[in-house]
Amino acid sequence: MNKPAVSFFWFRRDLRLEDNVGLFYALESNYPVIPLFIFDEDILDSLDKDDSRVGFIHESISKINADLKNIGCSLLVKKGGTKAVWQNLLEEYDIQEVFYNKDYEPYAIQRDNAISNFLDENNVASHSFKDQVIFEELEITKADGLPYTIYTPYKNKWLENYKDLGGFHKYSTEDQFSNFYKAIFNFPSLQEIGFEESVIKVKPHNLSQIASYHETRDFPALNTTSYLSPHLRFGTVSVRKLVTWAAKTNAVFLSELIWREFFMQILFSFPKVVSHNFKAAYDGIQWRNNEEDFKRWCSGTTGYPMVDAGMRELNATGYMHNRVRMVVASFLCKHLLIQWQWGEAYFAEKLLDYDLSANVGNWQWAAGTGCDAAPYFRVFNPEIQLKKFDGKGIYIRKWIPEFDLDYVEPMVDHAFARDRAIATYKAGILK
Repeated sequence: MNKPAVSFFWFRRDLRLEDNVGLFYALESNYPVIPLFIFDEDILDSLDKDDSRVGFIHESISKINADLKNIGCSLLVKKGGTKAVWQNLLEEYDIQEVFYNKDYEPYAIQRDNAISNFLDENNVASHSFKDQVIFEELEITKADGLPYTIYTPYKNKWLENYKDLGGFHKYSTEDQFSNFYKAIFNFPSLQEIGFEESVIKVKPHNLSQIASYHETRDFPALNTTSYLSPHLRFGTVSVRKLVTWAAKTNAVFLSELIWREFFMQILFSFPKVVSHNFKAAYDGIQWRNNEEDFKRWCSGTTGYPMVDAGMRELNATGYMHNRVRMVVASFLCKHLLIQWQWGEAYFAEKLLDYDLSANVGNWQWAAGTGCDAAPYFRVFNPEIQLKKFDGKGIYIRKWIPEFDLDYVEPMVDHAFARDRAIATYKAGILK
């Protein structure tokens, strides 16, 4: 029996049909294109069975599949180890080419290199494309070709290069849809993949209030959050369209998108930051790492309202306001002297927008151990942060219903904790 000659497009962090670079080029190939999504067991096996992010991925690819079915084709969904999946596909199809968009995390790079080599060994051409960023890897570098490790000069160079682009190519695919492989594949339910619905859901993104982002972004009670971050993480929105819009609408919001790419290139250039301090001089810090203190931080019972409200919001919704994230992270590392890796791992488990590069980058910023970090002697005062950014207590009362009744006393005195943190850091910094 002759196997059909086809190309494949492999969806990963780009869960949309519109303005998708790799998909655009796949549909220009000389063979019918099978769109593929793989539920990677190497990732899934470490997750809870009601992980909301898996539910969001399933929901997003369900929408893609519904759109494809309207034109007589569908999404092929597989579950397993990625190499085993591709081995099986090679047995079933005469695969000519494979297209996918790049991912810059260490695991993804290792996976993609392995699959690319495997396909090459089987005489299958593979093509990767830049899609989830405006500038990738080492496109924004210093004059000597080395990566930036300070944000502001990186941002300035990024903006210079962005202006030189003169706009983006429109990666429209609708005119090419006739080149999808005409077949209706079985689409597995979430339960068939081995997961179940979560009560925590990803919210629709909302850009309506971004014009005033610079004025409202620090006040959690205002609820002016765009909720874009999970959509950027999984690629249900195009970063090119978003950046084009932000550049015309709000420079501060654009700056946040540039931070995202800054941390991505830091992770790419310095992969050790996943688990180690960017600044090795901080490796000598003697952390307390008290497990009971960590549990209180996780559960939002520290006695510091902004910290507790933030952690309760995270636990209940998978979201946490950015200003609150800074306070929460600083409290763990400085007040409790618990190393940032503990907090990073907890956020990785809970955040709907969990992105390795941003999570690691921001945690090391808060701990003072990363590139372009807050200095070690900066210790956020949670009470002052509360007065400045939630003076009427609207945000904290939303998440701490017992605040006015029987709220727990602070687990550590701020002045004592600040002095202890500064002394511990000073003693631990390697000369």
